[in-house]
Amino acid sequence: MELTIKSILAPIDFSDYSINSLKYAVSFAKQFQSSIILIYVIEPIVYPPDFSMGQIVLPSVDNEIYPRAVEELEKLAASEAPPEIKVKTIIKTGKPFIEIIETAKEESVDLIIIASHGSSGVEHMLFGSTAEKVVRKAPCPVLTLRDPLKGFDYKKRQN
Repeated sequence: MELTIKSILAPIDFSDYSINSLKYAVSFAKQFQSSIILIYVIEPIVYPPDFSMGQIVLPSVDNEIYPRAVEELEKLAASEAPPEIKVKTIIKTGKPFIEIIETAKEESVDLIIIASHGSSGVEHMLFGSTAEKVVRKAPCPVLTLRDPLKGFDYKKRQN
């Protein structure tokens, strides 16, 4: 059986970790002639409940973030992926791991390449990492990357 990877989902949070994982995804896409789907998830801002109203979500903040996110994601795609690689950008609002998994299903992706920030201590114990949750629930293989990555030079543009 031959391994075919037609589409790669690359979650982006605009950290150096995720931008480096995009560079790695571009390298993969070149080797397998794959397309790349970039996804950025806007987490809704939820304020703690006050006693009369319950939790408050501020959609106006999300509405201000969305156009900027579209612009930044398009700019990132143009700067990191060469023209021969087809790149689709998706922006969603919600919990990142849920939206990443749902997008992988909706788009029938063959591989997810995601950065692992390597959080530790209390933060990891309380929340777990997005990458860890994606690995556990994804409908396809997941490649997690940590910095630095042996044998891969992020500084060098992969043309």
